[in-house]
Amino acid sequence: MAWGACIAALLLLLLPAAGGGNGGVHCLEEGSRSRGRRALQGRQHLRSRAVAGATVLELRHHTFSSAPSKSREEEADALLSSDAARVASLQRRIETYRLIGSSPDTAAAVSASKAQVPVTSGAKLRTLNYVATVGLGAGEATVIVDTACELTWVQCKPCDSCHDQQDPLFDPSSSPSYSSVPCNSSSCDALQVATGSVSGSSSSSPACSDHQPSCSYTLSYRDGSYSRGVLARDRLSLAGEAIDGFVFGCGTSNQGAPFGGTSGLMGLGRSDLSLVSQTMGQFGGVFSYCLPLKDSGSSGSLVLGDDSSVYKNSTPIVYASMVSGDPLLQGPFYFLNLTGITVGGQEVASSSGFTTASKVIVDSGTVITTLVPSIYDAVREEFVRQLAEYPPAPAFSILDTCFNMTGLREVQVPSVKLVFDGGVEVEVDSGGVLYFVSSDSSQVCLAMAALRSEYETSIIGNYQQKNLRVIFDTAASQVGFAQETCGYI
Repeated sequence: MAWGACIAALLLLLLPAAGGGNGGVHCLEEGSRSRGRRALQGRQHLRSRAVAGATVLELRHHTFSSAPSKSREEEADALLSSDAARVASLQRRIETYRLIGSSPDTAAAVSASKAQVPVTSGAKLRTLNYVATVGLGAGEATVIVDTACELTWVQCKPCDSCHDQQDPLFDPSSSPSYSSVPCNSSSCDALQVATGSVSGSSSSSPACSDHQPSCSYTLSYRDGSYSRGVLARDRLSLAGEAIDGFVFGCGTSNQGAPFGGTSGLMGLGRSDLSLVSQTMGQFGGVFSYCLPLKDSGSSGSLVLGDDSSVYKNSTPIVYASMVSGDPLLQGPFYFLNLTGITVGGQEVASSSGFTTASKVIVDSGTVITTLVPSIYDAVREEFVRQLAEYPPAPAFSILDTCFNMTGLREVQVPSVKLVFDGGVEVEVDSGGVLYFVSSDSSQVCLAMAALRSEYETSIIGNYQQKNLRVIFDTAASQVGFAQETCGYI
């Protein structure tokens, strides 16, 4: 189960902005659940099609679970704990890239100690993930869409140890276009750079050895999970668009917490081996997504290419420039400068002034937006001030700004806007402001959390990106935003 069930019998409706100091508000009204929950059964095939100059893939929440059923609170706690682990891992990765780019000596030291990429799975059971189906070789693979991942990988036969998945395992022997990537190749070199191994030749790197002529990879996750295998090439099919020689990880040893029944991850980060970079000729380094509100029947879309005519945005697209700098220091991440936040139309006043701690990444795999303490404290203070009439409720996991709304038929909830460089304003959808821990609304929390340190990097999570068209334009180095009611287009 992901986030939708936490809303239970309540619907969030966006109303016009109120007058006075409250600015915009969201009206929470009692309602009925529009669709019943249902776990994904069997194989889930997601649609795709080519439209004009774009390729469109259907996105869905992935709610597959083979685990025993748990209470709402237990599942929420597991989700938030997993999300916190991912956030901590992303902070470590960001710091690793910074150290790699700081000096040759530091890079060598990092290379010696970082043979694996320390990332936290965005695909654990009961997390809010979005999946798409692609063609690979002679079959199909349902993969998690992850903008912080450098490499696309799937589970492969013969699998020494594999997590359960809905689709059949990828079988290299059944694909005449499959080949492993040798060590003495530019792709293997790119893998080493992407995983923090930048010293010397490929023959001396952890990706290769005398008895292993093929380029190997290891992705280790903070929860103890990992994927290991070889770097390979095969034909990738996206709505009929064929990418021959697509480089991906063919994982033959994958252990730890299950990846939610998916085949693996789709790497949409800013790295040489990501799907974005490898399809530059076809799609120009541009992709976008619209993430739907959680609903068992809801779907969104992943659009590859820059044809905006296929979007269904209800507001004009506004673009914020990505933070410039050495690509090696940036890693696979999409950095923006956060210059302000408004709550209910009121601009919050951070002690840092949104200067020293304004750098954020936009991430599809993190759930809850996490902010450096000075900014989060300012948001929290304003949120509590505007909701002072509602009694507080205990904190829950990483969420510490909670209210008791039991028995209330209508609650006015302040709107939240994120402001980026150039005055670009992005309003968070009403469904991304609150997190309903309990079905009786006795514990309703602000769906944001604080980081541990001012020196960490804020992350805009997917819970706050719902019902937005988010455009990643790597060619123009900008990220665009527009309001859109998400659906498969």
